[in-house]
Formats: sequence, structure tokens, C-alpha cells
Amino acid sequence: MVTTQMAAESATATFERLVLDSGAVLAPVEVAYETYGTLNAARDNAILVLHAFSGDAHAAGEGGWWSSMIGPGKAFDTDQYFVICSNVLGGCRGTTGPGSNNPETGCPWAMTFPSITIADMVRLQKELIDHLEIPRLLSVAGGSMGGMQALEWAVAYPDRCASAIPIACTARHSAQQIAFNEVGRQAIMADPDWCGGNYYGGKPPANGLAVARMVGHITYMSDQSMREKFGRKLRTPDQFEVESYLKYRGYKFVDRFDANSYIYITKAMDDFDLTQRGALPTLFEGSRTRFLIISFTSDWLYPSYQSLEIVSALRSRNADVAYCNLEARYGHDSFLVEVEDQTVLVRGFLSSTHKEETRHRGTHARA
Repeated sequence: MVTTQMAAESATATFERLVLDSGAVLAPVEVAYETYGTLNAARDNAILVLHAFSGDAHAAGEGGWWSSMIGPGKAFDTDQYFVICSNVLGGCRGTTGPGSNNPETGCPWAMTFPSITIADMVRLQKELIDHLEIPRLLSVAGGSMGGMQALEWAVAYPDRCASAIPIACTARHSAQQIAFNEVGRQAIMADPDWCGGNYYGGKPPANGLAVARMVGHITYMSDQSMREKFGRKLRTPDQFEVESYLKYRGYKFVDRFDANSYIYITKAMDDFDLTQRGALPTLFEGSRTRFLIISFTSDWLYPSYQSLEIVSALRSRNADVAYCNLEARYGHDSFLVEVEDQTVLVRGFLSSTHKEETRHRGTHARA
């Protein structure tokens, strides 16, 4: 049984149970999502947009994390496509996570919440797509952790997505990527207010979470963008501009994110490894999913070689894959802020995919 509560373009779907990779069962489980545009009569124009680590279901419109890419006439043109975005499992913006109440105790799960994986996140998304009665997505698309989810969709449910657009991502984290996430987790757990994760109803570990975000934010930018934005400018006689900026970003993050969600989601990212199922090329054997893979020249957090590894695996199996390493100045954040070239690529790719899907469906109808 599924219940849905609508509020404009925002909604929450509740599912009776979700079995996780760990064997644990969440019952019930809620997922918050937003939709943009209109699902057509053929139900073949739906695109699932997948958010990065600190994102949520609010992808478009005022304050939307990808509002520069989603909307009328934009890359994900809501005059043509029906766009869906949901908050991930383990999140803190309406989807079941460590801050949600454990139905058996009536108290927040905190660190008793079961471990989660990227595959668990995608499994819940599939439940949502089934609930919306969408037989096949035109595309799954996202950057960073969103790109990892797009890859998981393409491997786990290749018949349910006509195309995938993984941007600035990887098939598995490197030691350096894991290291940055571990520093963030340790900063949170070293905060006296973390209290082993049992801070709900009291003072949250604001200082630890802010420091974790500061570290993360450094990795999202490039040396060039930081030189141009800050240089060695002083905010006050004893504080550099960049120091002030990082503190502002860090403590602003505390207002909208849960420290335990930070721990659970970054751990899920670190544990993600498509090659645990076999050599990467074999995972795409016989796949009909089309791919557009995008990376950025200045992204040192998710460097281009990681995207090229995926491209190479796809091409070794004669998969339909287009790849572009875009010139960009803003590091990993380029997928959020440097949208002009992305828009051209995504718009053309989606258009050709929709035409191909329509042609393929017509051929089968005549057969």
C-alpha cells in the first residue's frame, strides 16, 4: 500500500517496507520528491534528476540546486519533459534517514539507523518511479553523487532507463576521495555536542559539521577559482577573505543539514564500487542504455580519468556513449555553475534519445 500527500509540485510517498543491502528492513519508508513539467500521454518523457551529496528534492525553481539547468527552455526543458527529483535515502529533507523516528521506539534512529548504500538509494527511487507508473525513464541524470546513482540505475535497471547522464563522477571512490570524507566524519564525531549521534532535541554538533563542510567546500573549488575569488585579500586586518567565506559556508550548512546524515551518506559514497559485481566492461554487456558522460578539466575532486575509465568500459562493449571533458574554471562545482556548454550537450542528447525511443517503439508496434 502506498499513500501520497501532494503540496503543489512537492510530495511525499510512503512505502510499506524497503529491504536494504545489509539485510535490514525499513518499515515504513518515506521519500520526499518534487516534479516539474507534465508527464505526457505516452509516459515516455520522464527524467529522474539525482542530487549530489548535500542536495535534496528541490532541484528547480527559486533556490533549486540545479535551477540553471531545469526549467522552460533550459537543458532539462520542462516544456518538453517531466522532471522528477527525490531526496535520497538517509537524507534529512523529508526522506527517511537517521533523524527520522524509529517506529519501534518512537525516538530518532540516530546512529542505530541501518547502514545504507547507493544501491539502496536507487532501489527506493525505483519504488517511486513504479508508484508514478512510469514504465521507462527517458533519462537518469546527475552530478557527483548524483552521477554515481545514475550509473547504478544503468547497471541495476538497464531496461528502465533509456539513457544516463553521469556528470563529474566515478564508478568507485579513490583513496583521496575517501580520505576527504573521513576527515569530515571525524570532525563531526570529535564535536562534544555530537554525543554519539544522540543530539536530537538538544544542541547539534554545529562546529564539527561546519568544519566538515569547510573541508568539503575546498575540494569543490579549483585553485584558479579560489585565486580569482579571494587571492590574498583581507576581510579584516587579521582574517583573510577566504577564511571568512569558508566559515560562512560552513555555518550556513548547519542550518539545513543533519550531521548524522552527513556520516551515513558520505559512507555510502565511499562504499560504492561498481567493480564489486565484476569487471566494469562486463556490467554494460548488451545494455541498450545510451550514455552522455561529462567531466571538467579543473575538477580535481572527481578528475577526468575517472570518467574516462567508465567511457573506456562502455566503448569496449560497443555501447552508445558520448563523452566530453569540458573546459571549466570552477573545479567540481562546474557542473552546478558552468551550465552553458552542458546545456548544449544535454539538450541535444535528450532530443536524440527521445526521437530514438519513439522510433524504436513505433518499429515494435508495427512488427
